[in-house]
Amino acid sequence: MIGSPPTEVPAALTTVAAPVEARLRSILETERARWVAVDADLAAPIDVLTRFVLDGGKRLRPAFCHWAFVGAGGEPGDSGVIDAGAAFEMLHAFALIHDDVMDGSSIRRGESTVHVTFDADHQESAWSGEARRFGEGIAILIGDLAEVYADRLMSNAPAAAFEVWNELKIELNIGQFLDVLGAARGGVDLQTARRIVRYKSGKYTIERPLHVGAALAGRLDELEKPLSHYGEPLGEAFQLRDDILGTFGDTARTGKPVGDDLREGKPTPILAVAHERATPTQLQTLERIGCLDLSLDEILAIQTVFTDTGALAEIESSISQLTAQAIKALEIIDVSTEARQSLEALAVYVGTRDL
Repeated sequence: MIGSPPTEVPAALTTVAAPVEARLRSILETERARWVAVDADLAAPIDVLTRFVLDGGKRLRPAFCHWAFVGAGGEPGDSGVIDAGAAFEMLHAFALIHDDVMDGSSIRRGESTVHVTFDADHQESAWSGEARRFGEGIAILIGDLAEVYADRLMSNAPAAAFEVWNELKIELNIGQFLDVLGAARGGVDLQTARRIVRYKSGKYTIERPLHVGAALAGRLDELEKPLSHYGEPLGEAFQLRDDILGTFGDTARTGKPVGDDLREGKPTPILAVAHERATPTQLQTLERIGCLDLSLDEILAIQTVFTDTGALAEIESSISQLTAQAIKALEIIDVSTEARQSLEALAVYVGTRDL
């Protein structure tokens, strides 16, 4: 997959993105006007959040929510599902901005991360205090602001949808804790790595958006388990692909420096498999994972270990199997033909994407 032509984005994704982006733009323009009237300095956080939300992102979460909703009988242009899609994008912004602070990441989507941007502003302006703490503090506040907007967008949702929404936020935080803990401890077994995959990203990206969509259409009780049979394996496949891209991806496509996940010591399944199979010499190479000064040559050496131990091939095989499992599960889900076809197209995209 690495080095192949760019993966084609399916219409099932692009058709959902436009109304969600229009809703986000409207909200943020209104909020900017409101707060600039209070203090001109308040343009900065809104402008940064606007760029972060609108200038990147795949809109996967709104798409899964949309197609579960439409498949369950909802109207495509319903304001409630558009608001939910916008809420998922705001929540994703919250998660990524905070994640970048926790990981100390400097680049996101090819641009400086939020905390690095405000760190630089502090230094250029020669303000008092520590630039790093200022940058991180502002980034945390902007992330918090995004979460508040996300909750406000969900405030009119049916109780069942809001209950799923709150549960997915808890799961997201639980998964992030396990991820940070695993990186700090160094080394992780495959079972734990897969648990992190499930809670940090898989459920939050696919399974729970599907459940929110079904709840918005009033059919969660009926569709929750069948949608999970599709969403759980596909959510794992999504994060496994992310892990591969974090180590082998093209920076021009992913927007993140190659090897960042290795410098951060992310406790990924591919690393767990490589650890299990590595020779003593290969283990010495893997011991450098988690070092912030990891060189390009060392990253290439780690990539070689992942390939030579068969870890890369095993994870690629797992992605293929999990994607096929998800597509097979669509056969028993009582949704419209259009939704089933769209969810299949999304599954293929998730398993093969290159960014």
